[in-house]
Amino acid sequence: MSSAVNPGAGGSTRSLARAAGLVSALTFLSRVLGLVREQVFAALLGAGLYADAFQAAFKVPNLLRDLFAEGALSAAFVPTYARALAQGGRERAFGMACRLLTVLAALLGVLVVAGFVFAGPLVRVLAPGFESVPGKHEITVVLTRVMLPFLPLVSFAAVAMGMLNAHHRFGTPAFAPAVFNMVTIAWAAGLWWAGFPAAQVAMGWALGTVAGGAAQLLIQVPALLREGWRFRPQWAPGDPDLRSVADLMAPATVGLAAVQVNIFVNTLFASFEPGAVSWLQYAFRILYLPIGIFGVAVGTVVTTGLAHRAAAGDLDGMRQAVDRALRLLAFLTVPATAGLMTLATPIVRLLFERGQFASRDTAQTAAALLLFSFGLVAYTSVKVLAPAFYALGRPRVPLMASAAAVGTNLVFVLLLHRQAGFRAIALGTALASVVNVAVLLSAFGRSVGSLGKDGLPGSLLRVVLASVGMAGVTWTSARLLEDLVGTRGLAAQAATALGPILAGLGAYGALAWLLRVPELRDLLGSVRSRLSR
Repeated sequence: MSSAVNPGAGGSTRSLARAAGLVSALTFLSRVLGLVREQVFAALLGAGLYADAFQAAFKVPNLLRDLFAEGALSAAFVPTYARALAQGGRERAFGMACRLLTVLAALLGVLVVAGFVFAGPLVRVLAPGFESVPGKHEITVVLTRVMLPFLPLVSFAAVAMGMLNAHHRFGTPAFAPAVFNMVTIAWAAGLWWAGFPAAQVAMGWALGTVAGGAAQLLIQVPALLREGWRFRPQWAPGDPDLRSVADLMAPATVGLAAVQVNIFVNTLFASFEPGAVSWLQYAFRILYLPIGIFGVAVGTVVTTGLAHRAAAGDLDGMRQAVDRALRLLAFLTVPATAGLMTLATPIVRLLFERGQFASRDTAQTAAALLLFSFGLVAYTSVKVLAPAFYALGRPRVPLMASAAAVGTNLVFVLLLHRQAGFRAIALGTALASVVNVAVLLSAFGRSVGSLGKDGLPGSLLRVVLASVGMAGVTWTSARLLEDLVGTRGLAAQAATALGPILAGLGAYGALAWLLRVPELRDLLGSVRSRLSR
């Protein structure tokens, strides 16, 4: 599972595709299991009081995780660790990791205690609308306290992931989130079997979330031990390498957290509309499948190579690497956007409409998914562009981009939430991601070089044309199948969702071939080389 892939050696689109393919496959497994987890959750709790309470409670450790741990920490840690590994070898890099984990354990311990003490005010700020429903605020506070240990567990897992990626071990870190989902699904099966009422299901799910976080960390430890690393506590907050991480992490805390800060704002507004917190969460969970499969996979593989090129002063190599990554992302995410927009309702209906999740919940979740989808290409592109600036030692650029995105979302939601409700929240989030990536692209062009030199605009145009044709096929086939088999029952729901997806994939592949999209040729070449081996 910890197979090594070095995309930096060849630097070609094909080598990038091979490395990203490994991460994509494992991330796909994780995202599918994540959807299964959400399906079980929706069946048990639907979009009612306890579902809203859990979703809001989980956002507290999840928001802190992305602000201070997985997102910002990974962005700051990976280039610093890679530089320490290149300059001082394994001894310096391993020592730096031990010192970082020691400091993190102390800081996060304090943060968890503070979160436990101030959980009430935290929930009141995050979801003020819950106080108008008897008991909703109180259960959210309890669930928040139960899940706070998830923060240090997933933070340590993020450090382990960064270390393994720097050693070009992409398999185990990409598999770790799948382990989290497996544990929580098994835990949920136990809750279903026991037949607990909704309140106890919500509490049990919170405990299962903590258990899943522990599993996500522990699954990576054997791979680190095989690399020769051993944890030895070292309290040295003044260590130069740790200062480098801190210098990058401070602005990165805001710079990489645009989506999470927007989710915080969105949860605040959505808390005044019963069910909206859950509808938005279910919709974004579906969107996170292509974000994880494509954006996280390509971004993970590219980040280490960008750090090495930046350390060598190879700006042209950085520009070419980012150009290749963005072209590959466009090839994958533009058709995904078209598919989600045309098939939002069939997809939501197939995934969630059972148990406590009613047809009204399907319609509302599908509306949120359609609007969220406008930002898919931008969501994934940030996963490549933001790490480029951290590798360059310019973390203030993503900070400015993030601030612009948060401001866009806040203004949009403030202006339209009263009229459009949760729909304004979904569209505001998508527009914010577009602003984020626009600022990053502009700054990258000025700092490193234009991304149009290697054919990005032409490739993007061909991808858009192929995706438009694909959208027509998916929409038409969905309408025909609904007329033919209806929408009641699992078989009909599967036919009306999966049939158009397969038809769309075939149409997109054929159109991309006719339009000579180069990324299709590179991916097919990668598949052929793997089969020949």
